[in-house]
Amino acid sequence: MYEDLLFESRDSGVGLLTINKKRDMNVLNVDTLSHLKEFVTEKLPAENLKVLIVIGAGTKAFVAGADVRQMSRMTTDEFRDYCALGRVAFDYLEQASFAVIAAINGYALGGGLELALSCDIRIASEKARVGFPETKLGLFPCWGGTQRSTRLIGPGKTKKLVFTGEMVTASEALSLGLVDKVVEQGELMDEVMKIAEQIAHNSPLAVNYAKKAINRGSETGLSEGLAYEMDAGFQCFDSYDRVEGMSAFVEKRTAEFKGE
Repeated sequence: MYEDLLFESRDSGVGLLTINKKRDMNVLNVDTLSHLKEFVTEKLPAENLKVLIVIGAGTKAFVAGADVRQMSRMTTDEFRDYCALGRVAFDYLEQASFAVIAAINGYALGGGLELALSCDIRIASEKARVGFPETKLGLFPCWGGTQRSTRLIGPGKTKKLVFTGEMVTASEALSLGLVDKVVEQGELMDEVMKIAEQIAHNSPLAVNYAKKAINRGSETGLSEGLAYEMDAGFQCFDSYDRVEGMSAFVEKRTAEFKGE
């Protein structure tokens, strides 16, 4: 692996990816973002995961954002390449066949919040703080932040967050809909792992089809989303996992899914 990324996997199909830059509050500089993009697109597929958990090292920050000092020295072309790294890495997580959970254990600001928004589920510690401070720096979120947050919480709330650059508490983020659950700091990983194991116990094929249908519906009109949902449902029905799942239910035993 890389110095700035740690990865471990469990037999259940749950993987844990840690942004390992605790001293720098896990900021995403060019090297770290390049490593993240390379890992998730080239190495992670071989892990055959059912669930991936993303977290930052330590207890202070999930990811405190981009590396502002490094960005301040970039040319426009270098900034364009930097943005492309984030887009590819975050888009992959959003579209991955497995579920992705962000364990927000501290500050998730700017690019850190954008990373969390590319995950399927966001569980936050009570000490977490989230926001888009980019306008304070003469920028705005362009690793998917304006688009994913708008689809999640609506344009008005997104505009307020982005235009003001304010940082909100975990409970405020929950009220806005930016995170899905808030727990005590010491309970964060237990809660995230419990959810991950619940997902991993189910059919990975069904989870994959459901994720695709939900994502497609958020990007299209209702009619197109419903049509895609039904077509995906037919494909899911015509699978080993569906036969196994229903047979196990009837026979009162634990299903042994293959993701096929």
